[in-house]
Order: sequence, then C-alpha cells, then structure tokens
Amino acid sequence: MRACLIPFSLLLTAMPVAAHAADGALLPPAVREMLEAAIANGNEAEIAAVAKIAKQTNPESNDQIQRMVKSWKERTQATHETVIREANFTDLWTGRIEAGGFRSTGSTSEIGISASATATRTGIQWSHKLTASADYRRANGITSRERYFAGYEPRYEFDPRGFAYGLAQFERDTSIGYDERYTASVGVGYKLIVSKPVDLSADIGPSVRHAKYLIGERETKLGLRGSMAFAWRATPTLTVKQTASGYAESDVYTLNALTSVETKVTTRWSAAFSYNVQYESETVLQARDFDTLSRLTLTYDF
Repeated sequence: MRACLIPFSLLLTAMPVAAHAADGALLPPAVREMLEAAIANGNEAEIAAVAKIAKQTNPESNDQIQRMVKSWKERTQATHETVIREANFTDLWTGRIEAGGFRSTGSTSEIGISASATATRTGIQWSHKLTASADYRRANGITSRERYFAGYEPRYEFDPRGFAYGLAQFERDTSIGYDERYTASVGVGYKLIVSKPVDLSADIGPSVRHAKYLIGERETKLGLRGSMAFAWRATPTLTVKQTASGYAESDVYTLNALTSVETKVTTRWSAAFSYNVQYESETVLQARDFDTLSRLTLTYDF
C-alpha cells in the first residue's frame, strides 16, 4: 500500500508555529523550513534523515523536532485510514505476475513453463489474498506435468501481531495422482518478528480436505494445518523468502516448502529464483514421496 501524500498547505496549517518556553529553544527558521520541506514530500526515509541531522545540530530543540515528526505520522495514518474506509472493495488492490521456466526432479524429470499471479488488498484490520499458479509441460504429444492451484485467504488482525485467518483452495496435480483436491481451513496466527529487515509469522488451525483421485476414488479427511512465512530484506534490492505449510491427517502428511531469492531490476520488475519441495506421505501415482521444482522467473508488480 503506497503512503498517501498530504497537501503542503495542510501540513503547515497543522504545525505549531512556536514552542512554549518549557520546550526549550526555538528551532532555527532554516532548520524548520528544511524539515517542513521533507515532510511535505512525504518520504518517510527522507524525513527521518532530516530529523536526525536537525536533532544532532540543534539538540536543545529535540522536543519540537519530535513533535513535528509525530504530528506528520499521526496525520498520515489518519488520512490513510480514511482512504481505506471510503474505498470500494474493488479498490486498493496490488499484485504481481510471474512467468518463467522450471526443472523438476523426483517423480518427474523435465523442463516446462510456469506462471503465477497474486492479488492482495490490505485494509485497516482485514486483508484479502488471491493466488493462482500453473505448471505445465507437454512433450511428444503427451502431457507429463499438469499442476494448477488457486486459493483465497482472508485475514483479520485483532491486534498488531495477532490475527485470525480463513483459507479455501483448489489443486490439481496429475503427477501426484490428484484430479481435484479442495481444502478449507480456519485458525489463528501470530507475527513473531515485525521489522524493516525481517518479518516472520506463523499460524495453525483445523482443516478439511476432499480429494478426487485420477483413478476415480474420492475421500474427505479432517486434520490440522500449520504454516509459516519468513522474509528477509537483505538489501534494498535483494529479498530472501521462505514459506511452508503442512497438513497432518489420519495416516496422511503433506508438506510444501518454497524458498526464493528475489532481486529488483527496476521499480516494478524483478528476477527471482525459487526452489519448491513437496512431500506427500500417501499418493496414488507417485513412486517417491518428495517432489522438487526449481523456477527462474521474471516478476512484474502492479
């Protein structure tokens, strides 16, 4: 979600013109104008840098500088929340599209095409995420890999770190033996780490999965689902991500883990390498329990 810029005239109107005597010495006009200009631009990193220099050169005016920055943050947050409340559900969506190739090992060993798309809408407490992906290969008139995935995940944050989630998803993976597999789950989660370089969250809850096998059999199983999501922004242009989800049912266990390294090429374009490991303790057509999938993709953010 991009930060909303506040008109410069409103910023000046809301700013205190002078400080009380108890607040210490007045901030020099030149320094105040420099900080006001940074605030008017609305760039948080720039504001922080200017405020830091202003505090170092004018330590007696630290309280005034802090009040100006705090007032900007409060106004920006209020404007941001107003925009979200007044927006329609079709507004405020962001997303990304990935396309590239893959090489798989395990039950299959081949090269093919891969594509995925993600759309996310983040509100004040609610967020919604839509995901779709496809891996496909056809060689010599025979389809050797066909995997499709679609999912919807709403989330409600009941405090800054805790949240409740819902999940509905569809899978088709002929290499494992599923013609269709539907999953539903609800549960709670917690943001273990929230910082600029690192984010880490985990969730857990009951699940139900209904599968239709290629041989025609069907089954529905109740179980427990858990997942985690990790992101490390190593540099402004390099991000390392790790996501994993697992299901435990009666005599059946499933694990899916995805590790990716992403580097920005431009503001919207990125290149990424990912490695996916999938484990199925019970399959119909698969000779091995583990499948791996390596992807090299080009990503566009919108």
